[in-house]
Amino acid sequence: MSVIIPTYNRADDIPRAIDSALDQTLSDVEVIVVDDASTDDTASVVTAYDDPRVNYLVHETNQGGSAARNTGIEVATGDYVALLDSDDEWAQTKLERQVETLERRSDEWVAAYCGTVILDDADANPLVERVKSVLGTHDSREGAEGGEELIKEILMENLHTSAGSTLVVESEVVERIGGFDESFDRYQDTEFLIRVLKEGKLAYVDEPLLRRYPSGGPSADAVRRANAHFLKTFAEEVVELETRGYDVTGTHQYALAAQYLREGRFDAGLAYLRAGSTPGPAQLPGLVYSVVRGVQNRVSA
Repeated sequence: MSVIIPTYNRADDIPRAIDSALDQTLSDVEVIVVDDASTDDTASVVTAYDDPRVNYLVHETNQGGSAARNTGIEVATGDYVALLDSDDEWAQTKLERQVETLERRSDEWVAAYCGTVILDDADANPLVERVKSVLGTHDSREGAEGGEELIKEILMENLHTSAGSTLVVESEVVERIGGFDESFDRYQDTEFLIRVLKEGKLAYVDEPLLRRYPSGGPSADAVRRANAHFLKTFAEEVVELETRGYDVTGTHQYALAAQYLREGRFDAGLAYLRAGSTPGPAQLPGLVYSVVRGVQNRVSA
């Protein structure tokens, strides 16, 4: 098993990720850390590990997360490739449970993901935390299994897999699809997963084996640009789905509306909301949360 951890300026967080990969109950694990030209103490932190299973690679210039993952893929020797973001953490049985699941199934099952626990900022505004608690905005939509039919669910944002830290894929499949598309600086994990689904089926381990920590996230403008590139890349699939009555574009406009509202940029948020799909009952709690978070951000600015 080859675990690939891309990182950039996360010297304080990366031990958590490395330790959780080294502590796996699955034997024969190699941990490939790819430092994308960090300027902090990442080098000293990683090289302090006196463990032959840790392979530390460094980019001379910053090339982005997709390129960092591809650097790791190039040297990976395991039968499977597992992805882990440098600020996240795995349960000890994570890899073992996923490999067991895949090996019990037929050859058409080529990848697996697992349940996720999303942790919140410790210093979050109490009012916002209360709204999230009441509205249940972090209910994760996950658990679906299958092949190409899941592409629709991903494009419609009905399936969230946290692929950047949950995904385990057969190395042969990763090689066959050519690794990550380096034109993506956002949505790269989702784009990668869609191409995996064109090669075989995705299994799910119904256990919370990943802990995701808050890491700030991109601005709404960055998400807008990345979203446009993502939809353009899968234009053929989007057109086919919209011909069948699925409003993929509107769904993504609604998601952008929520992003702008959370930043307190209400004019842009309302514009995308008017252009997007009409929110259903399941989406309304998230919309209310976005507005409350946006108000809090405006007040604290």
